[in-house]
Amino acid sequence: MKRDTEVLSRPPRLAPAFARSLIPRSRGGSPRIPTRSAVIENLTQDRERLAAYDRLTGFTLRDDVPPTWLHVLTFPLHIHLLSDPESSIRLLGAVHVSNRMTLHRPVGADERLTLDVHLDALRPHARGALVDLIGQVRVDGEPVWDGVSTYLAQGVSVEGEPHAVERQLHEPSTPHSLWRLPVGLGRDYRSVSGDPNPIHTSRIAARVFGFPRPIIHGMWTHARALAAIEPRLPPTYTVDVAFTKPILLPATVGLTSTPTATGHAAAVTDRTGTKPHLLMSVVGEPPNK
Repeated sequence: MKRDTEVLSRPPRLAPAFARSLIPRSRGGSPRIPTRSAVIENLTQDRERLAAYDRLTGFTLRDDVPPTWLHVLTFPLHIHLLSDPESSIRLLGAVHVSNRMTLHRPVGADERLTLDVHLDALRPHARGALVDLIGQVRVDGEPVWDGVSTYLAQGVSVEGEPHAVERQLHEPSTPHSLWRLPVGLGRDYRSVSGDPNPIHTSRIAARVFGFPRPIIHGMWTHARALAAIEPRLPPTYTVDVAFTKPILLPATVGLTSTPTATGHAAAVTDRTGTKPHLLMSVVGEPPNK
């Protein structure tokens, strides 16, 4: 599909874009998403913000950036497109159900990046509709990272039969380590990610969406789990994550991880290792030539 391209001079401010997502949209007609791509060229990375992100998520300070950091950089473009009048899908109230990202080669913190994001594959689900937020990061025209975040827009009706969604299996086991997550972790992650969703920082907002307390961002949990196993991973890999159960703050959660024939598997669970919050599968990728 050929797409028009909207080139932005800088990352959009997330708070105004998120506020636009609160504006009710007409329920008439079929659900729709923007058909254009949003692009930022020659982006300089903020090393001070990167260092704060690394410290909060457990990555070591170094010259190469975590792949989840590249998701953080593309996220404002996701919100920019979802908050557009052309979109009838709203991030507020949507549920981040899965994420896949591929690191094609290590990316340096001093490299200038081109970010390219579009929305795709609006499709039926038993509880609404699924949509993919697709991002790519390039350096001098070379793709170095790809990411797909899949969201469930509850209550949205799309024609067609819902497709079965495969779920990773979880075998209960005793966690290797326990993490104690403070009540203010959502505010701390907001400060480095820019994600302004109030369900992560406000008890009132969390209750509006059915949670008794704020929940930590799924992408913090993703990053923290990946950081824990990263020393055992190859330089290039694809990581798949399923977000299965929100983590209410404060909380104590566990991490389990095991090597597999193709890479590594990990899970963030309750403290007993019985109920998973996140399931992760990592497969090594051959490096770009």
